[in-house]
Amino acid sequence: MVDTPSTPALEALASSGIAHEVTRHGPVGSLEEAAAARGLEPDRLIKTMVVRRGEGDYLFVLVPGSRSISWPKLRTLLGVNRLSMPDAATAKEVTGYERGTITPFGATRAWPVIADERITGRVSIGGGAHGVGVTLDGGALIAHLQATIADVTDV
Repeated sequence: MVDTPSTPALEALASSGIAHEVTRHGPVGSLEEAAAARGLEPDRLIKTMVVRRGEGDYLFVLVPGSRSISWPKLRTLLGVNRLSMPDAATAKEVTGYERGTITPFGATRAWPVIADERITGRVSIGGGAHGVGVTLDGGALIAHLQATIADVTDV
């Protein structure tokens, strides 16, 4: 176990009332290593992607670890022709987190959240710092974030 100070994400979760477990682990080099450190299968880890919809308009997309965003599906869902991923500096500016630590919890702004429909059961999402994960119920995660649930990923 690695001693990591609290993060805005952990503080937001603590005050949310959502039952969760915090796991602090050392550096990991892959999704599989992160999953093993959290005692879960890789598809149970949830990646939080920040997506730019337009000027000053972003959203979080929650993606199961073993899957990727399907850009055509996401564009259709949102009714737009173009989406992009912001560069690292912009992502940090609009979320408060650097890449690899982005989470909707405790972000500098409560951007809309889209959750892939496969997020169910026990899952783990980033805790706002490298080597910090939060394990909780996927349904509670989606409900708390008031996420739109849709099929937005591919293998």
